[in-house]
Amino acid sequence: MPPHDDTIDGDVYVSPRYLASTTGTGDPALAPFLDLGWNLQHDNLGNVYVHAPDRKVRLGYLPEGEDDGLWRINAYRDPFGPPTWGACFNDSCPTEFVTAFTTALAEAYEQGPNAYLATPDPESTTRDPFLAVVPLIKRGWQIDHPRWGVFAIHSADQFAGLEFATGRLDAEAELTTRDARWQMWAGTSIDRPAWYVTASTNTPVALITAVTECVSDPAPLPRWREDTYSYVQGTAQLTPILPPSPPAPTPLDVQRAAARRPAALTASSVPRWSTTSRPALPGPRR
Repeated sequence: MPPHDDTIDGDVYVSPRYLASTTGTGDPALAPFLDLGWNLQHDNLGNVYVHAPDRKVRLGYLPEGEDDGLWRINAYRDPFGPPTWGACFNDSCPTEFVTAFTTALAEAYEQGPNAYLATPDPESTTRDPFLAVVPLIKRGWQIDHPRWGVFAIHSADQFAGLEFATGRLDAEAELTTRDARWQMWAGTSIDRPAWYVTASTNTPVALITAVTECVSDPAPLPRWREDTYSYVQGTAQLTPILPPSPPAPTPLDVQRAAARRPAALTASSVPRWSTTSRPALPGPRR
């Protein structure tokens, strides 16, 4: 178990972490962009929009959106053209997974278009799309082929999975539905997932890998017990977060404690026996 931190928001650790719920706050996932000085705007409904200075990367945090796609992130070669790629995280997705994606994207943006617009390439040693599943394979996830045209890999307990669709896909549908090149999910069924993530065909492999690395990390996530999914109680390990240990006493604390103790008894008030003691005097004769 990780050491306790006073800033931890929760009363239990959830393991495996992909069974954790959302934290309910978007600040950590927005921070990588805001730290770069990107522009932040919001509408009167509470939706938040962040975009790069050249408007080639845009993020929408949409609690009042038209569907359950809470996070929508798009990148553009032409800021006035259609998105080159898009990713979506639904409203139940753990915020840590979104943060992993936005952190990797912010780093890629700083490197330039060749990083954040790097199209996956099966013949490349660094952009091979299947590099994204390497963290899952290393942590015991199992490869599967559920149906024709789909490559899949599932966690050992079958409560989380990733699917990669092969063949040609509708570009618009990839950006607006779950019929995307990549889909990651957790729950008892992919048809009704607890949370999901989608990413379109041209999403850079490094960004997908950042998510798979975070999702499969064996470290648990802190959550409030009452906010965990109903099915988690029987499938995940919930470990109470222990309160912080009391701080070590300072020299002043020791001095004050000593001042509160009763005065010490003098040596002369304590009867002692020693080999030099005088023998007892005989009692009076009758």
